[in-house]
Amino acid sequence: MIIYQSTKSGFLHDTDNRDIDDVIATAYLARTGKYVPQAEIRSWRESLGQMAKILRDEEMPDDMGVGIEYGIPQTAKRIDFILSGRDAENRPHVIVVELKQWSSSRLSDKDGIVIAQRGGAYEREGPHPCYQAWSYAALLEGFNEAIHGGGIGLRPCAYLHNYIEDGVINHPHYAPYIDKAPLFLRGDAERQRLRDFINRHVRRGDNAELLYQVENGRIRPSKMLADSLGSMLRGSREFVLVDDQKVVYETVLSLARNAHSDAKQVAIVHGGPGTGKSVVAVNLLAELAKIGLLAKYVSKNAAPRKVYEAKLAGDRFRKVQISSLFSGSGAFVDTAPNTFDVLLVDEAHRLNRFSGLYGNLGENQVKEVIESAKCTVLFVDDDQMVTLNDIGHSTELERWATRLGAQVTRLELASQFRCNGSDGYLAWLDRTLGIRDTANIEFDAGTFDFRVIESPTELHALIAERNRNNKSRVVAGYCWDWKSKKDPDAYDIVLDEHDYRKQWNLDRYGSLWLIDPDSIDEVGCIHTCQGLELDYVGVIVGPDLIAREGRLVTSAENRSRHDRSIRGYKKQLLSNPGKTRARLDRIIRNTYRTLMTRGMKGCYVYCTDAETRQYFRRAKEAGEVE
Repeated sequence: MIIYQSTKSGFLHDTDNRDIDDVIATAYLARTGKYVPQAEIRSWRESLGQMAKILRDEEMPDDMGVGIEYGIPQTAKRIDFILSGRDAENRPHVIVVELKQWSSSRLSDKDGIVIAQRGGAYEREGPHPCYQAWSYAALLEGFNEAIHGGGIGLRPCAYLHNYIEDGVINHPHYAPYIDKAPLFLRGDAERQRLRDFINRHVRRGDNAELLYQVENGRIRPSKMLADSLGSMLRGSREFVLVDDQKVVYETVLSLARNAHSDAKQVAIVHGGPGTGKSVVAVNLLAELAKIGLLAKYVSKNAAPRKVYEAKLAGDRFRKVQISSLFSGSGAFVDTAPNTFDVLLVDEAHRLNRFSGLYGNLGENQVKEVIESAKCTVLFVDDDQMVTLNDIGHSTELERWATRLGAQVTRLELASQFRCNGSDGYLAWLDRTLGIRDTANIEFDAGTFDFRVIESPTELHALIAERNRNNKSRVVAGYCWDWKSKKDPDAYDIVLDEHDYRKQWNLDRYGSLWLIDPDSIDEVGCIHTCQGLELDYVGVIVGPDLIAREGRLVTSAENRSRHDRSIRGYKKQLLSNPGKTRARLDRIIRNTYRTLMTRGMKGCYVYCTDAETRQYFRRAKEAGEVE
């Protein structure tokens, strides 16, 4: 959607004879049904006035296309200003202009990131304007059929009309992106440079015909992107499909091909830890792109998205396009029905009711993801619901699918590939944690390496020793406050009797903690490992799960006050104590079940409580089969 579309002469007429900011605001309301914040209207007034100065150049054709506020489909991103036309050789070009009112910035050591005041009172990190312009062009080239199928050349740039050159915004650190999307600053010479840039690519007008083509271009992945994604998967053994994974994969492809707006399809795929839910989802993502269907991999947790993005991305250009194939579960609040051909919702049990930073947006995430696609695939494990906000139980998923008129297909991934394929270990763990009373309490200790360790120091040393291929980490229940968030030198997990001091992973490495080679010294939590797997996992069991008189009991009060997964539980206890206690108990047990099933080859456990260590040791001895 392009909010405002005209020619150079039409745009200059509106700028000279009308309040251009009011024109855009009125058009925005008409196109979206929403009002624009006053801050954005003021931004239009200044920036569009500056663009009018640039376009008052007799060399520029009067009938060149001008577009303002182009919403990039399937994203929340908008391109500030677009120009269209043809060069001297009659080749079609679209110029993407990122406009900023900044007058200062500060250098960041992160790739493509700069610190600046971004529409608020405080400075914060964000993409460099040239990175933004270049990445928007990459998204268009990757998904707009008018662009990648029509031979339209994209020319991104950034114009910071208030910014006087200071050696920061154009620092060599940002050269890779300034080379791809030229940077223009304040001053007469800079304005002329921008005019020369435009004139080089647009010598003949097109009456905004190219803008019409772009706005109405079919949204589907380019062949180049699909081929790139497929080649990444073919080169990785961890994405090979076996047994029932292949059955689920082919069944979903058939559903996706036959789904349409009047015949919605929902597939609910049940699978426990290590059955390959994510492997199937990523393979489907690649194949759906190959056959020209618009699909996204969706997960509540950022960690699986970021890890799979990193594994699939090649060069910088592909990384931007591939990243757009991944999304959080709260991104569909305002999505029009059936926008996507397929949504692949991994860890669907983690869906929440509301979206947004403050949990105040939308109606219901289950409803929203099903409505947004012709075919929705929901990968679910009811025993991995680990917060009070998780609502994606399989019964709830099916209820919404039926209510929305979708045909429901139930599928199952039963084959166990994690924990060395030991179904016995999973059954033993469920019984040991008190999740269910399984018939089989034995597991093959010669196949899966489960140990109870006497100290956290020894535990961490053993895991570090196993980390030869960067596939072993230590994780813990969220029972320690995140002190290092405000004080980078502070330790979070402190166990003085063992001289053990570690920090949470929650900041420096972010969602890529599990695969960053330098993160072995930190401790992970449920939020950065759920949905992912390791060779060996070390688990620190905190005081929220302790053994008393031969049975495990849980204590939500011993969780950290920073733990958002049970936020608000005290208020819920007042209104419904029995139900809330039962939910809290299950959340804590599910959390440790999830942590203890991340390992392919082994799980080492240290419990802060001595009686609990003894409980797990006895359970292991009772269930061990040599």
